[in-house]
Amino acid sequence: MNGNLEQALSAGGQGIVLVIVVLAIFMLLRSAIRAVKEYDRLVIFFIGRFKTVRGPGLIYVIPFLESAIKVDMREKIIDIPSQTAITKDNASIGIDFLVYYRITDPEQSVTKVGDVVDATGKIATTTLRAVIGDIVLDDVLSRRDQINDVLRVKLDETTERWGMKITTVEIREIEPPRAIQDAMNRQMSAERDRRAEVTLAEGEREAAIARAEGSKQSAILEAEGQKQSQILKAEGEREAQLLTAEGYAKALTAIHERARAVDGKTMALQYMEMLQKVGSSPSTKFVLPMELTSIAQNFVSTMGMSAGAALSNGGESVDAREAEAVAE
Repeated sequence: MNGNLEQALSAGGQGIVLVIVVLAIFMLLRSAIRAVKEYDRLVIFFIGRFKTVRGPGLIYVIPFLESAIKVDMREKIIDIPSQTAITKDNASIGIDFLVYYRITDPEQSVTKVGDVVDATGKIATTTLRAVIGDIVLDDVLSRRDQINDVLRVKLDETTERWGMKITTVEIREIEPPRAIQDAMNRQMSAERDRRAEVTLAEGEREAAIARAEGSKQSAILEAEGQKQSQILKAEGEREAQLLTAEGYAKALTAIHERARAVDGKTMALQYMEMLQKVGSSPSTKFVLPMELTSIAQNFVSTMGMSAGAALSNGGESVDAREAEAVAE
């Protein structure tokens, strides 16, 4: 009975030892064989000395002889809390910013500095105070992009020896003192009022210009209309005058044609009728034509011709009477 118990205990102890051995081998293999991700690298030390950088993929690390430190190669962010800095014109301001970085050399990031992220954060705060100390407050508030570039360049020069690349620096917030904030608010309000007045003045000026342009165009159109109206009126009057002149010309032509058949006696009689009408007029003033002499000559000639005709007729009558008397 006792022998069987001792055998059972012996078999149980061997089983426990076997389990412990299996677990130890499993843990040893687990620590020796590692699956490294695409963005990770393993810095391998062989008995305390740097050996190589391995990864990504399935990596084997010799137990007890090699040790490995994992380094993340992705781009990361260091959030720098608000830091108090004094500007060139002795204004105290608070600035917090972000630093974007990535590891370019895993060996140097492990062997050259104890904690590369912490060291970068500390050097970033000191660099910020140095950069802000060379700039006046107005430039700090208005030239963020230039300050970001200066910080990035200076930090990159410092961290390059640690196998780190500073990709971007972004100032997130700047907090000036309360008195300066109040002065800035008053300045902004005054600037907005000035811009509003300038905008109003420009609008009124543009409106006045537009009204003047409209009046000018209206006057031009009105003048053009008057011009066209006068041109059309003149053309109408010209056409009327031409038609009247043509009518007069035709009338004169007809009169001339009729007058060619009239002799001097008829004209003289017309003049005599005209003088008779003038003499019977109640007017005390008479308008006589320039041809009065020729009219008179024609009148005398006509009268002489009439008298001669009468005498001729009378002589013939006397001779007839004498002949009749002799015959008797």
